[in-house]
Amino acid sequence: MFRAEAKGEPLHFDPDGDVGGNEVFKDRETGSHWQQSVSTATSGPLKGTRLATYPFLMTTWGEWNKQHPNTLVLKPEPGYAEAMPNMNKFINRGISGLLPDPKGALSHDDRLRPREMVLGLEVGKSEVAFPLAALRQVRVVNDRIGGKPVLVVHQPASDTTTAFVAQSKGKTLRFQPADQEADQLTDLETHSSWNAYGLCLSGPLKGAQLKSLILEPEFWFAWSEFHPKTNVYRAASEPANKP
Repeated sequence: MFRAEAKGEPLHFDPDGDVGGNEVFKDRETGSHWQQSVSTATSGPLKGTRLATYPFLMTTWGEWNKQHPNTLVLKPEPGYAEAMPNMNKFINRGISGLLPDPKGALSHDDRLRPREMVLGLEVGKSEVAFPLAALRQVRVVNDRIGGKPVLVVHQPASDTTTAFVAQSKGKTLRFQPADQEADQLTDLETHSSWNAYGLCLSGPLKGAQLKSLILEPEFWFAWSEFHPKTNVYRAASEPANKP
């Protein structure tokens, strides 16, 4: 999700093909082309300009509605509901990693299967891909990326993943799940209770909110193509794998 603005001017975008199996957009105002995975103009008058990204959440309607009961819902275009069953079949097969290497994909990074779903994270100049399968296994990750302490939380029931800078009031925190679904967490330093959205619910840090980090859900072939120096997160039972 991007801020549709560059150099103080609003932009309007249309799809314009793909490179390396990753979407390319063209803005109507300047004709510049933009690569989705790096949110950067690759040609045209705005070449080299990067769009700002917004935090967003991929989750189920049930989980979203539980957290935001007064939300507005985007009305689907006519025919969208009828097309969804076939779209879901494609998406589910893709997430399982069973589809062949897609036409036009340039990456030959074989650390993961081409269509394995990962959550990419950039912190400073460091990049890490978190395989969805590994997150489902561990649920809570305490890591250090780009010189910052990082918390990643996965709620398996809804496949909702969130990420934060693991600091509050100048204190670095480490977390563990307080229940099977990891919708409640406890920090080891103050024993405060937190939800999976970085809000402290009780304890010495009650009311504190962790700073969100933006995760990018992508297939491995797309993430690795445009982030060739990425590390890959491995669960404790797996061997480490670096580029």
